[in-house]
Amino acid sequence: MTNHKNMKFTLKIWRQKDAKSKGKFVTYKITDISSECSFLEMLDILNEQLINKNEEPVVFDHDCREGICGMCSLYINGRPHGPDDAITTCQLHMRKFRDGDTIVIEPWRARPFPVIRDLMIDRSAFDKIIQEGGFISVNTGGAADANSILISKLPADLSMDAAACIGCGACVATCKNASAMLFVAAKVSHFALLPQGRPEAKERVRRMVAKMDELGFGNCTNTFACEVECPKLISVSNIARMNREFLCAKVG
Repeated sequence: MTNHKNMKFTLKIWRQKDAKSKGKFVTYKITDISSECSFLEMLDILNEQLINKNEEPVVFDHDCREGICGMCSLYINGRPHGPDDAITTCQLHMRKFRDGDTIVIEPWRARPFPVIRDLMIDRSAFDKIIQEGGFISVNTGGAADANSILISKLPADLSMDAAACIGCGACVATCKNASAMLFVAAKVSHFALLPQGRPEAKERVRRMVAKMDELGFGNCTNTFACEVECPKLISVSNIARMNREFLCAKVG
């Protein structure tokens, strides 16, 4: 049995026409919001009300609404994805707020993530980093049995943990330097820990780190904010692994 109740909120939402336009916060009042409503459903209700008043709806990113696509990139009351741990915005519910709260909603703030409109940002920078090295080109011949290459449990588990990264960008948004180190490290670890990824390991890490720097992401200063705000709890130990891989690639 849930303690369902209807709630009211004051929303301060960032509105911006495009990356070149000056943005500003616009205040909206919203009432009769169920405590069991998800955050994105609350924004849907707001947009319905705005459309009914012939006003421009708030543009925000979303897709699966199941916590696996990484699209719902919102900075809520000073935290990526809002006041909860290990969740995406679509998994956040209004019961995490108090009735009558003022909620400040912004897009990710990072130079490599320009605003497309309102709360929607362009995260194609992540795609460009993956394109630089997120692949293997080993000639495997015919289709092999899944267990033909034996992999011990620890590296397999660590690789799968790294592969859980959904590329949402919360690590960049929460970092004071807008560093993408956790994201890149997760993608590097995903392959570096498996034998299939070793033949191209040196070239992969060099290319991905170079692209990350080229796109304007900042440096890591080990505050661990990225790990705290990551919805999939990607460990900063992956950054240490990437640094080792990079150093070996440089001297090898």
